[in-house]
Amino acid sequence: MSRIRDMGVPGFSWASVDEFVNRTSELARLEDWWSSSSRQPLAMLGRRRVGKSWLFRRFAHGKPAVVLVADQLPLATQLARFADVMEPVLGLRPQLSSIGDLVRVLYRTAASERLLVVIDEFPYLLGSSANEVAALSSEVQAVMEDERDRSSLKLLVCGSQVGQMEAMFGKRNPLHGRLERLEVQPLTYRESFGLLSGLADPVARFERYCVSGGMPMYLSRLGSRSLREAVCREVLDRFAPLRDEGRAVVEQELREPRVYFAVLERLARGPQQVNEVAQHAGVDASRASKYLSVLTDLRLVSRSAPIGAGPDSRAGRWQLDDPFLRFWFRFVFPHQGDLEGGAAPADLFDAAIKPGIADHCAPVFEQWALDWLRVNRSGTAVNWGRWWGNAANAYRRNKERSSEEVDAVGLLGGRVTAVAECKWTNKPMSSSVVDDIAKYKIPALQDAGLTVLGEPKVILMCRSGYSPALVNRAAADERIELVDVRSALDLR
Repeated sequence: MSRIRDMGVPGFSWASVDEFVNRTSELARLEDWWSSSSRQPLAMLGRRRVGKSWLFRRFAHGKPAVVLVADQLPLATQLARFADVMEPVLGLRPQLSSIGDLVRVLYRTAASERLLVVIDEFPYLLGSSANEVAALSSEVQAVMEDERDRSSLKLLVCGSQVGQMEAMFGKRNPLHGRLERLEVQPLTYRESFGLLSGLADPVARFERYCVSGGMPMYLSRLGSRSLREAVCREVLDRFAPLRDEGRAVVEQELREPRVYFAVLERLARGPQQVNEVAQHAGVDASRASKYLSVLTDLRLVSRSAPIGAGPDSRAGRWQLDDPFLRFWFRFVFPHQGDLEGGAAPADLFDAAIKPGIADHCAPVFEQWALDWLRVNRSGTAVNWGRWWGNAANAYRRNKERSSEEVDAVGLLGGRVTAVAECKWTNKPMSSSVVDDIAKYKIPALQDAGLTVLGEPKVILMCRSGYSPALVNRAAADERIELVDVRSALDLR
């Protein structure tokens, strides 16, 4: 090992460095870890296509670094490939007969100088069975304990299999407590702006964001041309790179995906109760809950309750969080047989996607609106969230209305001080929205046990603007605020 210790590792060079945009906070976190005295390896996890590979390559650029990419190969074959990569860097070919040998060589390579080593798709090295994972994780842990304190190695392990990466942090895993954590999330709309700058219209940019879900790879493919052309070419065409993407995401994590497909197909229609999911998937509610729990651990779905209710409220609903997967399971998955049978992508877009795209964008817009309200109207309300529940008692008794929903309710000191309606529609919002809030929605909030402060502020947000009658009404009533959505979405 003496020759390895004395070898200087050249700076890593990444050809696409000038194309990288954003991820400012993640890069700052990585740089803090790099410059710190911590010898703890860092585990970077995040869903397929979220941009981990570009992120760690941008971070490694210019640093003494070695990047190793694992694959689904027998361990001996994989270690031989790693030896091929490391030989020109180290000046000799390391003898790697086990994962322990690999980790030991890496630590000893950095005996005198700081070195960054990235192992991408690290879970592939740990086997597939529970026994293999436990044994190989123990092997890695033992070498780390033996070599870590004598080395300047900065080890970064990455993985797209969220379930397996999460398992490394589990209390029963030998690597528990020995890894720092960095989870890479999809880009927010603001963060995605750099990948959508080719579109001048802010509404078109946001619509594209609603389809891509903030995943950098999807944004880069869908962020130019008309939406129709982009979706047909990148998602629906026979050779489209994203045609089977939803299936690939699920199959990467789960061995028996059929029921999960049914669960996700149902959630693609919108938030659902457990019994609705169970009925569609053909399982009982108990089993459906287990499937939903697994999908929650994989960061694909989540459960939410109306604002003001406890997290375990029976009114809680499940939703598919990833907008691209919602798009794929709503518009592509049900029509795969048609596409395989020769249906024209453009015809499918015109018949199924174009009429439903505004409805698909609506929940993304509502979430964006909630975030906007938290930042820009914090003086009006501190807590903002959705609310849904029974209609006011009087209207349920006479069977006029059975349920109500409010896109955003703002609470200050536990009392309702504002309500907001957020509509991604092709028509301007009419004055009747204000009447419905006063007549139906405020009474429903009160009957649900929420304390409403006097006459709450009414904040309206509509993609297509507002009718003349509503504009005149807002000008005469200071309680009503009309947000210029197009301007709020324009981040130039």
